[in-house]
Amino acid sequence: MDVEEPPAEPPLQPTRLYVKRWFIVLLFSSYSLCNSYQWIQYGIISNIFMRYYDVSTFTIDWMSMIYMLTYIPFIFPVTWLLDKKGLRVVALVATALNCAGTWIKVLSVRPDLFAVTFLGQFCCSCAQVFILGMPSTIASVWFGSEEVSTACSIGVFGNQLGIAIGFLLPPILVPNVEDMDELAGHIRNMFYITAGVATFLFILVIIVFQERPELPPTQAQARARSLPPEQYSYLASILRLVRNRPFMLLVVTYGLNVGCFYAVGTLLNRMIIIHYPGEEVNAGRIGLTIVIAGMVGSLICGIWLDKTKTYKQTTLVVYFMSLVGMVVYTSTLSLGHLWVVFVTAGSLGFFMTGYLPLGFEFAVELTYPESEGTSSGLLNCSAQVFGIIFTICQGKIIDTYGTLPGNIFLCVFLLIGAGLTALIKSDLRRQKANKLVKIARDWTTS
Repeated sequence: MDVEEPPAEPPLQPTRLYVKRWFIVLLFSSYSLCNSYQWIQYGIISNIFMRYYDVSTFTIDWMSMIYMLTYIPFIFPVTWLLDKKGLRVVALVATALNCAGTWIKVLSVRPDLFAVTFLGQFCCSCAQVFILGMPSTIASVWFGSEEVSTACSIGVFGNQLGIAIGFLLPPILVPNVEDMDELAGHIRNMFYITAGVATFLFILVIIVFQERPELPPTQAQARARSLPPEQYSYLASILRLVRNRPFMLLVVTYGLNVGCFYAVGTLLNRMIIIHYPGEEVNAGRIGLTIVIAGMVGSLICGIWLDKTKTYKQTTLVVYFMSLVGMVVYTSTLSLGHLWVVFVTAGSLGFFMTGYLPLGFEFAVELTYPESEGTSSGLLNCSAQVFGIIFTICQGKIIDTYGTLPGNIFLCVFLLIGAGLTALIKSDLRRQKANKLVKIARDWTTS
């Protein structure tokens, strides 16, 4: 009687997990934090910057939307650079651009120098293109198969914490004072603090950021390393992803969800002070609540995925709860009780921001063995496109009809996104690859 043999697999290669992996992901989270903080630092005190630079509300909205717009044309060359040159080069470019942008802003503190402060924000927005798609790549290159979702969550965690600080600190550092010279001093101090932190992180990346560990952490990563460069085509990879129907559905649904989050964050100050005049500081605290709750949600979801591998089910539940959170937030915003807004905004943030690492990790599963940077780049590109559309449209609706119709507008698209998420086929290719390797290992040792 013939003995059934397992599927033919390449010989097992040595793997190892290095302690340094935690330092790498924390360093990445730190410079991601420094960059994402600046995304919202103008928008959360939009009325103050409007008065200082004598510009319109829509112009200040573009200080946030430039982060979204810059991403769209640059993501594909940056992803190509990540695939060709690796993590270290991308990290160096990101921190260099971010550092340069912060120092340009220091030079822009004068009412007639809005163009200079916009240039600084543009540099920081370019840096963001080199940051957003990296969490899943760092997780795959440095972490074991039982840790990748948690590591990806930590990577996204830094971005979220930066946004949280961006909601909290600017209203405290730049109070709404009448004297323009005093106001300029507050703005200058805020810019100096940011520049100091960005410079320190740039130097730290130069000294310690490592391309990859000597030995791969998993057999899946070892197999990816063994692929000869001439067998990899970036254009062919993108074409395969575009033909991957479950992944393209995820691209659309991810864009709808994260685009709604971008719109809410950008327009939060405007929505709060319409109903609660003079509450700029509390508007920042509400934004902080949204993001802190989302950070908790991200970590819980990452740990849950590592334990259960229920990618589609978890993504669908969190997406639906984002819709519920948005409906509740919309219903309570105008009730006149700020503490209620804190609670409902926190519940919205827990699920809407908690969705971010789920989308990244689900995408890697659906697209293995394609580059994590390419799949993440397409997800983020979708988010930026929808973010710009939603921010402009919701802003116009709020200005014309009020906050209720503006938020209902977002609820409709979250409902569409939840429906499309239910249609995604759960084809977990990375899990299948790791299971085949485990079967081969068990067979050879038996």
